[in-house]
Amino acid sequence: MFKEHDRIVLTKDVPAEGLKAGDVGTIVHVHSADKAFEVEFLTLDGATAAVPTVVASGVRPVTHRDITHARQIGASA
Repeated sequence: MFKEHDRIVLTKDVPAEGLKAGDVGTIVHVHSADKAFEVEFLTLDGATAAVPTVVASGVRPVTHRDITHARQIGASA
């Protein structure tokens, strides 16, 4: 389904990394048969914010209806 360099959207929060559902990242490694992925999340100025392992049920593909929304990582909602 997904491959390296695909952009994805989180469908579940990753609290340990300060990530929230809706954050957009790029797959940098696919684990055993698409069961989990290493996903890099960048700040808008290009700094790596986090590279967590995310299970397949925690991501979805980016669609043509998605838009970018800025928030500060680690900031309270």
